Amino acid sequence: MSDLGVVSLGTLVVAALLVGVSKTAVSGVGALSVALFAAVLPARESTGVLLPLLLVGDVLAVRAYREHTDWPALLRLLPSVAAGVLLGAVFVAGTGDDVVRRTIGALLLTIVLHHLWRRRRSRRGRGPGASAAAVLSGGPGAAVEADTGRAAARGTGAGAGGGGYTRTLLRGEHARTLFFGLVAGFATMVANAGGPAMSLYLLSSGFTMLGFLGTGAWFFLLVNLFKLPFSIGLGLLTPDGLALDAVLVCAVPVGALLGRALVRRIDQALFDRLVLVCTAASSLNLLR
Repeated sequence: MSDLGVVSLGTLVVAALLVGVSKTAVSGVGALSVALFAAVLPARESTGVLLPLLLVGDVLAVRAYREHTDWPALLRLLPSVAAGVLLGAVFVAGTGDDVVRRTIGALLLTIVLHHLWRRRRSRRGRGPGASAAAVLSGGPGAAVEADTGRAAARGTGAGAGGGGYTRTLLRGEHARTLFFGLVAGFATMVANAGGPAMSLYLLSSGFTMLGFLGTGAWFFLLVNLFKLPFSIGLGLLTPDGLALDAVLVCAVPVGALLGRALVRRIDQALFDRLVLVCTAASSLNLLR
């Protein structure tokens, strides 16, 4: 820590402030914290220093939004996320930082582009039975409501093959949950970069802003606690890193307060756009 100059230390303070903002307002901003830490510190060291700060932010977010958690959605995600964390731990132990960072960046950017494509297609294909909110979310609700409306117009229903259609939708949703869970778990273990994948999953599932924040708060608290022993075992957490955390930790609650003030002034459409923009920017940064 004594080797850090004023500019470097100031950059880390800003990054810690953004941790708090990301936990209580726009989740995608958290990836900017990852980028700033990696710009000042060596990649592996930055991951270890950032983790305790993230846990402080997670606790603050849970306290703020615990009443808005969708527990069924959260529990569906956790098994695949745990598997992703285990894969990430193996990957960190045997792979260089540059390969890991660029792989995650390419994957997340692909997810962003796919999500935008789905939203564009949903708007074009909107039928009379689809609600505007569901279509704009780009999530599974849009497809379900739109196709239900078309089925009603044709005079078909659950008795006319509806069961098979429902099973197909459920299989697709299970596959989507598995995919995003693995990506989020892997990315958070490797680079504390699980936020963009989780943000896109919640956004594409049609969560409201408060549901997004409440479910995400518990998700990251549980996942970061789960990966803590792996980070210790891989040598990512060090005494020097914890000493630096002691200096930076006060910035996290300040950022959380700023985030709570900000979220009251953001409508749902702007919130969705901010998440996507921050995620895309962070993905491009990881590709550098």
